[in-house]
Amino acid sequence: MRVLILANIDMGLYKFRKELLEEFVKEYDVYFCVPDGEFVERIKEIGCRFIPCNVLKRRSTNPLEDLKLIRFYKKTLLKIKPDVVLTYTIKPNVYGGFVSAKKKIPYISNITGLGTTIENGGLLAKVSITLYRIGLKKAQCVFFQNKDNQKIFVGKGIVKGKTRLIPGSGVNLNVYSMESYPSDKDGIRFLFVGRIMKDKGIEELLSAIRDVHKVREDVVLDIVGFCDEDYSKALDEAEKEGAVVNHGIQSDVRPFYKTCHCTVLPSYHEGMANVLLESSSTGRPVITTRVPGCQETFDENITGLGCEVKNVESLKEAMFGFLALSQEKREEMGLAARKKMVQEYDRSIVLRAYKKEIEMVNNSVAKD
Repeated sequence: MRVLILANIDMGLYKFRKELLEEFVKEYDVYFCVPDGEFVERIKEIGCRFIPCNVLKRRSTNPLEDLKLIRFYKKTLLKIKPDVVLTYTIKPNVYGGFVSAKKKIPYISNITGLGTTIENGGLLAKVSITLYRIGLKKAQCVFFQNKDNQKIFVGKGIVKGKTRLIPGSGVNLNVYSMESYPSDKDGIRFLFVGRIMKDKGIEELLSAIRDVHKVREDVVLDIVGFCDEDYSKALDEAEKEGAVVNHGIQSDVRPFYKTCHCTVLPSYHEGMANVLLESSSTGRPVITTRVPGCQETFDENITGLGCEVKNVESLKEAMFGFLALSQEKREEMGLAARKKMVQEYDRSIVLRAYKKEIEMVNNSVAKD
């Protein structure tokens, strides 16, 4: 059986779906189609065959660019002749789904989040919803990473076929293993991991940590990630004050989870926040917004603390609330966070869901 995977970036495919790929190559011929990037070689080493897709522009809203992508997907499907197509993120979901349907090739889509365009509303949101209706119309199955996104898509009639809820991308419990909780003798280290951009709540976070640091000089925020938007000036100012240490892009974030006391993600929206799953799996409490894709990852006052979205005061309240906890209580929260991941977010759950849907496609093809 030949499986073709369409996604918008190699990093996410490798970091969050590596185990899925490793399992697939045992039974299927696996092709992956993404723009060229630093993780491509690692995916090829797993045993997948690479199809460069440099016509995919993640941020572009130019219809001409999207037409190029549609033509590219058509050529790719004609060349590869896959038995099933798996799509991730908005453009592969929409245009990959559309082309697969036209070619009568079964496809399975994964809604990794609503995306900024739909969240912000307006004309672009209406266009995106219309495109989603077209792209998902004949999907074999549409996976959702949180109930709210599933409810919106079904309620608006964007998806009328089969849907399944999965725990995001899940988390590899062995890779992100339980770590002993760090001492607070030398202070408290908060941690942010992710793209540095407005929708991840970076503005609120920088404002909050600067205020917290003024009260508690022993409290610092480590930032790991790349600037998807230009916040260099704000980062520099926070660093000069000693409130922040900006580590930039890191190939392995586990050492940062190990040394932090709490991971903070004040995101505006998520499909399912992988950072929170990874951090919790290592036994770290979290502070995050009470929005779909974040609120599911923690239990209030048990594995973490919640705050209101786009609200600096609420975020500060949660951070000061965490600082007021005893070292014993913080450690208890970390242990509870690990337990939650083991029970609810093991990546093998996602793997089994995909294998079941692909087997159904395989069985239906065999009958035909």
